[in-house]
Amino acid sequence: MQVTEGSHIPVALTVNGTGHDLELDARVTLLDALRDRLGLTGTKKGCDQGACGACTVAVDGNRVLACLTLAAQCDGREVRTVEGLGAGGAPHPVQEAFVRHDAFQCGYCTPGQVMSAVCLLEEGRTGSDEEVREQMSGNLCRCGAYSGIVAAIREVAGDA
Repeated sequence: MQVTEGSHIPVALTVNGTGHDLELDARVTLLDALRDRLGLTGTKKGCDQGACGACTVAVDGNRVLACLTLAAQCDGREVRTVEGLGAGGAPHPVQEAFVRHDAFQCGYCTPGQVMSAVCLLEEGRTGSDEEVREQMSGNLCRCGAYSGIVAAIREVAGDA
């Protein structure tokens, strides 16, 4: 398929368990589709260059930077955002641990940090504080809540 400026293509996304059939410009990022088309503004637009991690979401269980991922690349795939965490109105254990460890501070980076932490826990990469710091290194916090973030992740992993 040749894609030209203004070309719209069908994209089927399953976001937080709900299917969405969209007609999108082929150049629309996953971040813009989530925020502008689906109204899911929990995922933040930070640097828009893949450097800060504020837009981290899970696609098929893997962490991705939504600002660097085209929505079309996610056609037919499962996307999970911060809005999709928790169950029955209760926050996800990572969100609760972030509160207990004051790991959210200004809160702007928090959705990306939380999504990255949830994926990290699912990947089982929480063997040490150093491993957690390395695995979370793509998510930047301007407030410096890193020690609280590591403590929250280690607590949920059962290592704290």
